[in-house]
Amino acid sequence: MTSEFIVSAAGKYLQGRPPGDAEVWTLNRPHVRNALNPFLVETLRSSLEAAEKSGVRVVVLRGNGPSFCAGADLRYLQSYDASAGETPRDFLRSIWDLTIAMERSPVVFVAALHGHAVAGGLELALACDVVLAEEGTLIGDGHVGRNLLAGGGASARLERSLGRNTALWLALTGTLLRAGDPALAGWLRCTTPAGRLDSTTEDIVAQLVSVPAPAQRAYKSVLNEQVPRPSEAERDRELDAFDRHWVEQNVPENLRLFLSQNRKAS
Repeated sequence: MTSEFIVSAAGKYLQGRPPGDAEVWTLNRPHVRNALNPFLVETLRSSLEAAEKSGVRVVVLRGNGPSFCAGADLRYLQSYDASAGETPRDFLRSIWDLTIAMERSPVVFVAALHGHAVAGGLELALACDVVLAEEGTLIGDGHVGRNLLAGGGASARLERSLGRNTALWLALTGTLLRAGDPALAGWLRCTTPAGRLDSTTEDIVAQLVSVPAPAQRAYKSVLNEQVPRPSEAERDRELDAFDRHWVEQNVPENLRLFLSQNRKAS
């Protein structure tokens, strides 16, 4: 897993490493903490399809710059006119569809978290099969702090991964927990010391590719059937709730005020 190269024509959004048993995909919008926009989500989805076709076994998802991913791009979201009934439903559905595809894929996904994994960043990580984090990483749902609801799967995945009490606390308060917090222990494979995230990730990938691929793929499929993953019906319920709140509360105006205050503060 050396010598980075661009795995798509839109390399400024997503960087990868040479194909084989394992690939590393690096979210590459560091100036906005790798915030998700439609093009980045589309690039991830097309990269997943290519990985499946080429027989890649493991994909590591990581972020360039100070964070893994801080969620959806708020500047993109605030471009929608809630007063005219416009919502980002199609964009959010694309995140949902990406994460459902990740869960159902024979590829094993490893999320290597650092900095922030918040809102949409957490939702990406929740869809991965193995998650590790560097100590100090801030992890949480975070939506309510911006007068938002989850739109990328948190309402369906938080409780499955973290248990009901922790899921409710993170969802209803917007609290961010640091990697190493006992509440995250059952979800995080491990928490690494500063500077050890990459080497620990490589050790985990080595373990994953050391076992026979057919058995691994079949077992992942069975596990997903035994403990059902989020469905299209859950997706639609979450998106319906998001749309109602978005329009009734004129959320884009709140986002504009927040972004304006941030610009003034900087």
